[in-house]
Amino acid sequence: MKLTVVIVNYNVRHFLEQALLSVRKAIARIDAEVWVVDNNSADDSVAMVQTKFPEVRLIANTDNTGFAVANNQAIRQSTGEYVLLLNPDTVVEEDTFEKCVQFMDAQPEAGGLGVRMIDGSGKFLPESKRGFPSPWTAFCKTFGLSRIFPRSKVFNHYHLGYLDEHQTHEVEVLAGAFMLLRRSALDKAGLLDEAFFMYGEDIDLSYRILLAGYKNYYFPETSIIHYKGESTKKGSLNYVRVFYQAMIIFARKHFTGRRAALFVLMLQAAIWFRAALTLLSNLARRAYLPLLDSVLIFSGLALLKNFWASYYHHDAGYYDSSFLWVNAPLYTVLWLAGVYFSGGYEEQGNLRRLMRGLVVGTLFIAAVYGFLDMAYRSSRALILLGAAWSATGMIALRTALHLARYGNLNVGRESQRQVVIVGSLEESRRVLRLLQQAQAPVHCIGMVSPHNHFEPADFLGSVSKLQDIALIYRINEIIFCAADVPSQEIMRQMTKIGPHIAYKIVPEDSLSIIGSQSKNAPGELYTIEVRFDIAQDLHRRNKRLLDLALAGLLLFSLPVHLLFVKNRTGLITNILQVLFAQKTWVGYASGADSGHTLPALRPGVLSPLDALPQGSLRPDDAATIQRLNMLYAKNYRAENDLEIVLKGYRRLGVRQ
Repeated sequence: MKLTVVIVNYNVRHFLEQALLSVRKAIARIDAEVWVVDNNSADDSVAMVQTKFPEVRLIANTDNTGFAVANNQAIRQSTGEYVLLLNPDTVVEEDTFEKCVQFMDAQPEAGGLGVRMIDGSGKFLPESKRGFPSPWTAFCKTFGLSRIFPRSKVFNHYHLGYLDEHQTHEVEVLAGAFMLLRRSALDKAGLLDEAFFMYGEDIDLSYRILLAGYKNYYFPETSIIHYKGESTKKGSLNYVRVFYQAMIIFARKHFTGRRAALFVLMLQAAIWFRAALTLLSNLARRAYLPLLDSVLIFSGLALLKNFWASYYHHDAGYYDSSFLWVNAPLYTVLWLAGVYFSGGYEEQGNLRRLMRGLVVGTLFIAAVYGFLDMAYRSSRALILLGAAWSATGMIALRTALHLARYGNLNVGRESQRQVVIVGSLEESRRVLRLLQQAQAPVHCIGMVSPHNHFEPADFLGSVSKLQDIALIYRINEIIFCAADVPSQEIMRQMTKIGPHIAYKIVPEDSLSIIGSQSKNAPGELYTIEVRFDIAQDLHRRNKRLLDLALAGLLLFSLPVHLLFVKNRTGLITNILQVLFAQKTWVGYASGADSGHTLPALRPGVLSPLDALPQGSLRPDDAATIQRLNMLYAKNYRAENDLEIVLKGYRRLGVRQ
């Protein structure tokens, strides 16, 4: 066996399918085997591999063992002269493996090889070639000097920015996304160190390959797409912690004495520094609009106070100064809370949710107003004027932000992307049907032929003119049909046209259209597969709020409920478990395998079965229960939970 390809997967089924299709084409002329190790994915990855790729050797773990352990599982059972560690969120060219194996055959001193990688927008990924993270290198990366001086040998040794991306070079570190290893080098250097759960294991293995007397190469004669946002969520504190902890493990393993102590100290400082930056960045991204809204509302209330006092009461000092430090902050918080809980900050252009939140906030303010001390009951007119001001101002603010970002005034309306499809007539029409079924917000301008000979009545032109077509028709998005357009041509066009256009790929015979515009962001997906409302942050938050509200209400009026609910002790236990997030009032019905097909939920006190009419026969077959669970997850609304709780009221004390 010449080549073994090992892919470790965790919950990226659509990307894995695309990767395996590209691998299938790339091994067509090589004696190769393909292994997939699934780390207990909950998205039906295992079933997809078994159904669509029967030739793949599959290891289905029952827990998430980590990247190093999973790769080693397959490596130990494989037989290839070369072993390729490949990420599932990648696409390889049709001749990638041939070129890489030929290079390794011609360079017997080569122990490992990495290739040129681009992201989903066609931009070169600098981590394609890297140096070892010495204390100075780590310092420059952590504090941004490598970004300020990207081509400096002194300041950007981590990404070897001074080496030409289009020339072959000896390098120190190979990227774990594509790591081609000589079996004999692995035998001498050892497998991946399983002390690394994720991140750092590629650096450690690259270092040990060099210590074993081999060389590592960066090989740009072939390219791959690495979406990366699917496997590294860089905007999270967990990423910062895991990445730098991996660097600490590496430092303690390979450095000694004062050098090791200095490196570990620097990395520990980097954890706090990067964590603080991540926190501030995430906070700024989430809080900037609520902060602008709060300033807008508060300042408006201050102006309205003076205006109404002078205009209506003819006395500029009519309202007490306490209005500004009691009423105005309270009203502002309640209006912002109404917008937040209605989802107005998750879909910032959704004016319907904004208005709904302001109405709810106004009702809360009206309710609170009656409980305020007489000294703080300023004026109901100011509440109504403030609500009108908040609605007008917040809509104007969102309109201005939308105009600055998109150059139009279509706030609240999802702008349609101008799309062309590159592929054969048959495949392009199939993709067009997929877009229509998925209700994707796109307008298809036309189709582009993958060949130079085509019927002008059917196509806008050939792929060789794709850049001109994109310019003439002001295209926002290009969709490539992988069945007709080689991966090499797709990557060439992406690099040529540039990152200002979104790119997506339709794998052969797939029901999904996949792409990603940033290495730090999750991918975009058009699919006709079922989407579950319960998976949306808004609905999950509303579900938790309803759980807390019902638990609080039941606890407050507990003596009454103990007269009617079966199992009094169970009711008290369930209330406490819901309050402490160990249970939810409504979950999936047991009797069906929901865990690997539906979004995860806490165990439920009740289930959709409790919504069935009293006296009706409760289904006991797994298929019916599964369908009920699926409908519950697909069409979730908080009022559905409330209905189930009311119908199953007497069973609230049942302990599942």
